[in-house]
Amino acid sequence: MNNLPLGKLPSEFLADLLHRYTRADERVLVGASIGEDATVIDFGTTYLAAKTDPITFATDEIGWYAVHVNANDIAVCGAVPRWFLATVLLPEAQTDEKLVDDIFRQLSEACEQVGALLCGGHTEVSYGLERPIVVGQMLGEVAPGRLVRSSGGRPGDDLLLSKGIAIEATAIIARERGDELVARYSDAFLARCRNMLHEPGISVLREARLAVEALPCGAIHAMHDPTEGGLATGVWEMATASQTGVWLDGDALPVLPETRTLCAEFGLDPLGVIASGALLVALDPAYTSQLLKLWQAEGIAGAVIGRLTDADGGMVLSQGGSRHPLPRFRRDEIARLYENTGGRC
Repeated sequence: MNNLPLGKLPSEFLADLLHRYTRADERVLVGASIGEDATVIDFGTTYLAAKTDPITFATDEIGWYAVHVNANDIAVCGAVPRWFLATVLLPEAQTDEKLVDDIFRQLSEACEQVGALLCGGHTEVSYGLERPIVVGQMLGEVAPGRLVRSSGGRPGDDLLLSKGIAIEATAIIARERGDELVARYSDAFLARCRNMLHEPGISVLREARLAVEALPCGAIHAMHDPTEGGLATGVWEMATASQTGVWLDGDALPVLPETRTLCAEFGLDPLGVIASGALLVALDPAYTSQLLKLWQAEGIAGAVIGRLTDADGGMVLSQGGSRHPLPRFRRDEIARLYENTGGRC
């Protein structure tokens, strides 16, 4: 029996596990499913949205990462982040009080940025770790009628993307492999890449809240936060969950110059590399122009990158005048940076 690859479980295997080991509950409105970003539970006058996600590919500013990637998955449900819990696992013989204090400071500052409260969790120095790992859990609230699902896309929907793809990967590469890059790139270039964690940033909370609050109920059919596996995986997850096909316009994909450069440096495909910072929205085309103008007015770049189609149309990437099947990535491209490094990027 072959070992599983680094990264997310293969989607078919995970789907089988969820089918066999989870069960329905009338209060669970959105349960464990491929493509859904968070679970949503009916609490009567409000819905509780809950998400847990670890940070394993990054070490620098790990507490800040943990809050924002979990807040993103709450935001794409149409919900507002409220409460955050963190399990902080620290490497033996490499942990001092300063490291722990830095992580807690990052957690606190990030929670303040997203409007959430750090309210619990667990912290320990653990055997066998080579680097810190933070597992976050974000809880949020959404009013009935404002819930958005990743599985709500419909054939004919426009697909919009905010900011650009592989923003997170660009920051991770510059931060984790900077020592290898200093001889070939300027300090200003590498500083710009590292700062992409904050500008344009890996948070999609602002553009998600703008969309939900400004457009009529029902205008947005689905939102998704492409993360591990990149935009290609995020689009595949949304279309699969929505039981649609997809036509993706590869020539329209916003890839920042810094991202192209660093992905080329390490031979990574920008379509398949970790992509927090880009919000994927499927909506009624009647509201596309309004949302793009709304984002633009707030300084958020946005682009139409394709549309959802009937399921029998398949998943297609159109680029340079040719049509190809949308690529599938069995693991995130950034995992290749960890090969033969003892687990370090």
